Amino acid sequence: MARMRAILRTLLPTARRAPDEPRKAPGVRRPHNIFEAAATYVVGCVEEDQDQIEEAVTWVQPEALSFGINELACRAVIALARERDESPRTVARSLLGLPDS
Repeated sequence: MARMRAILRTLLPTARRAPDEPRKAPGVRRPHNIFEAAATYVVGCVEEDQDQIEEAVTWVQPEALSFGINELACRAVIALARERDESPRTVARSLLGLPDS
């Protein structure tokens, strides 16, 4: 689980925050972007956390969430392909349990 979070932090620049970056005052909320929603939704699915999934769904429109999840999947496959020194096609098929073609 920790590895998945590390991968998400690596892939999503919005998940990283500089240590010297000031925090917002309590009670001041900024809108969530599609990538935050996608990351939260996917991690909720991985951790089987229905509350987290339901929260992420409320942050953005369904089409935007779908786009964010697709972008996250693409970035994850690319990162794993580089890490494994394999093609993205091979990695994607492997993750889904499909035979190489």
